[in-house]
Amino acid sequence: MKTILRLLLTALAVVILAKILPGVAVEGYGSAIIVAIVVALLRFIVKPILVVLTLPITIITLGLFLLVINAVIIMMADYFIPGFAVESIWWALLFSLLLSILQSIFHSVLDNKKQ
Repeated sequence: MKTILRLLLTALAVVILAKILPGVAVEGYGSAIIVAIVVALLRFIVKPILVVLTLPITIITLGLFLLVINAVIIMMADYFIPGFAVESIWWALLFSLLLSILQSIFHSVLDNKKQ
């Protein structure tokens, strides 16, 4: 149940960011839920592989390259989902950064309500 609620909160964050950012578009709430699921799967499957492959540059940049990896994951979601569009890697970078911030806010509110 908690996972479904987290996915729905992520979908809400996707819709909010698509309304705010001009370089990001989502067709509807159904597409936003699919984006949330695909991004979660890509973060679970692809991100560890990318982190291991780019470990030297991640160490050199003191972890800032992880932002680029997140942007690549957003661009991959753009490729796989027809109802989701991101114009460039720069919009994907900003979108992934703001999505992470919104997710942390939403999830902290969710955790506080359970206590």
